[in-house]
Amino acid sequence: MKKASIVFYVSMGILLFLVILGVAVPNFLEDLTANIQGFISSAFGWYYLIIVTLLTIVCLYFLISPLGKIKLGKEDDKPEFSRPTWIAMLFSAGMGIGLVFWGTAEPISHYAVSSPTGVVGEDEAILDALRFTFFHWGIHAWGIYGIVALVLAYFTFRHGERGLISATLKPVLGKSVEGTLGKVIDTFAVLATVVGVATTLGFGAVQINGGISYLFGVPTNIFVQFIIVLIVTVLFLLSAYTGLKRGIKILSNVNMTLAVLLFLIMFIIGPTLFILNIFTHSIGTYIQNLPAMSFRIAPLDTDLRGWIDGWTIFYWAWWIAWSPFVGIFIARVSKGRSIREFVFAVLFIPSIVGFLWFSTFGGSAIMLEHEGVANISQYAAEEALFAVFGQYQVIGIIGSIIAMILIGTFFITSADSGTYVIGMMTTNGSHAPSTRIKMIWGIMLSATSLVLLYTGGLQALENTMIIAALPFSIIMGLMTISFLKAIYKEGRSLGMGKIRKQKT
Repeated sequence: MKKASIVFYVSMGILLFLVILGVAVPNFLEDLTANIQGFISSAFGWYYLIIVTLLTIVCLYFLISPLGKIKLGKEDDKPEFSRPTWIAMLFSAGMGIGLVFWGTAEPISHYAVSSPTGVVGEDEAILDALRFTFFHWGIHAWGIYGIVALVLAYFTFRHGERGLISATLKPVLGKSVEGTLGKVIDTFAVLATVVGVATTLGFGAVQINGGISYLFGVPTNIFVQFIIVLIVTVLFLLSAYTGLKRGIKILSNVNMTLAVLLFLIMFIIGPTLFILNIFTHSIGTYIQNLPAMSFRIAPLDTDLRGWIDGWTIFYWAWWIAWSPFVGIFIARVSKGRSIREFVFAVLFIPSIVGFLWFSTFGGSAIMLEHEGVANISQYAAEEALFAVFGQYQVIGIIGSIIAMILIGTFFITSADSGTYVIGMMTTNGSHAPSTRIKMIWGIMLSATSLVLLYTGGLQALENTMIIAALPFSIIMGLMTISFLKAIYKEGRSLGMGKIRKQKT
């Protein structure tokens, strides 16, 4: 059984302190996180936009570089999972609850509540709503995940390093990463991961609460959310006990099956032709406007800058906070893939699936409101999906029930994957952390999620995530430099001719 490292005790101590602080003085913690978040969003918004875009460009480069043929592993290593299962696992870990939560809520908000361009409720607002939703959930998001996963997989499986964030920094920081500096880096990674996963679990609990509230009149409050988290915690701890190849693998395939079923129901009963048209049009405008959106900071417009802080900066921080968790997990299941296959699959397949999802659920909600059938925008974000299904009688009820089951299975998968990854990071990079360590982290994830909900609901979740993302974004930048330095060195040693001859 792998023993816990010093990173386990330090990060656990910090998190326990925050949990106790949140329970004892919730108003203080809420005010503190809000003030820090406000400062970071206003002072470092430009930084988030630049670094996320640069990381995405680095990922895209390996689609055309001869270095893309290098394998994430030894030359004779074969992929551990089939391609469909691999894609299902990375998708479940990478988006999960967030896609279900925001699939309806974000497009309808951009259309009817707060537009990214200032135009609300008009035809142009429909086009803007989907274009910016695509931007937030497209290749930038997966570029953040992809670069962390790529760096970790390369150093772990090709160079035999431990599965730790700090181990990827040897080319730039040298042997100092094996001492105190490495422990500090790994502690930051653990804290960012716990906050990122806990935020997502909070969204899941709130949306399940919103669903049963809309359908059955159950109140929406912290007590109901506590019961939901408690039940799901027991379920994901059981899944964690079964291990990676059983629990997460099976649940990932269940997730994809339920997600496809839910998608088909909405696609068929919704405005199908409009969905196809808005999907096609929005992909075009997304590609056309991608450079401008990537660096859009609105320095002279206070209202638009507030929108960017509340949406784009929030998302970039969310993806960064989630990136050590998703990155380590995707790296773990991607052994034996070529860099080019990895980048293509991670950046484009989930993005296209996400675009279809938002066009279907967001487009259906927008058309219901645009045509005066239902005022979907009046509902809270966690109830918007169920309000859309509510317009379709019996089939809508079936869709709502499937949606709640899907949220629950995504909840279990995210938490299960999270306990595995944090277990790895706190047992010196072990690929088989002990069940005891995973159980402890599972309980801590749930406790952190509940405390953040208790101290200020979704806003407290968002504030804490943006704060946690800032220091880790610097580590991500160093990881990228380290990776480029190492892979170019390997490329020179192999010779470009040899690289071209390698099997993909």
